[in-house]
Amino acid sequence: MAIYAISDFHLAFTTEKPMDVFGEKWFKHEEKIKYNWINTISNEDTVLVAGDISWSMKIDESIMDLEWIHKLPGKKIFVKGNHDYWWNSISKLNNLYDDMNFIQNNHFSYGEYAICGTRGWICPGGEKFTEHDEKIYKRELIRLRLSLESAVKEGFNKFIVMLHYPPTYDRREESGFIDILKEYNVEKVIYGHLHGIPKEKVFQGKLGGIEYILTSCDYLDFMPTKIL
Repeated sequence: MAIYAISDFHLAFTTEKPMDVFGEKWFKHEEKIKYNWINTISNEDTVLVAGDISWSMKIDESIMDLEWIHKLPGKKIFVKGNHDYWWNSISKLNNLYDDMNFIQNNHFSYGEYAICGTRGWICPGGEKFTEHDEKIYKRELIRLRLSLESAVKEGFNKFIVMLHYPPTYDRREESGFIDILKEYNVEKVIYGHLHGIPKEKVFQGKLGGIEYILTSCDYLDFMPTKIL
């Protein structure tokens, strides 16, 4: 019984979005994910998936992609990615499958840990940060706090947070996300979104007592990584 993480599947079983246009590494990447998952994950394990699950635009178009994940072993917990346009009513999503949980202003438990999170957004300080980004950024800060507070109200004091976006920008300065993570003494943060990043440039490891882990599937060679 363990927690694993892997994100950014970019599944496209009902859409024309072949990922190998981004490089040979992505050729039949879903087969690599499935093979590694089946040979790593048991039904007693939990897998955290930090967004960019499906290229579909609507929920009915995404069902084939979600069914594909549903048939894999273990329990799955998701946050939304920037490409998950199909993501609609959180209550409807959480009623789809017994083994698949979706986070939006809520949390799920794993033993003494609460699994919390939100999509996140690009952070202030980057060159392309706009007034529009500021509005989304502030909303995502609220959603992260709501998720953590939902766990606090149920008595949790140990937290793992899932974000799709990294919690800082290129210069790795602190952000509102990191301020909240510190405030709640979060132990681990997993995130995705980044692709083709040299390992020496990845925001990863321990900082201020919090462990940050990049889980984009191509970065992990399509192998779920154990985080707990």
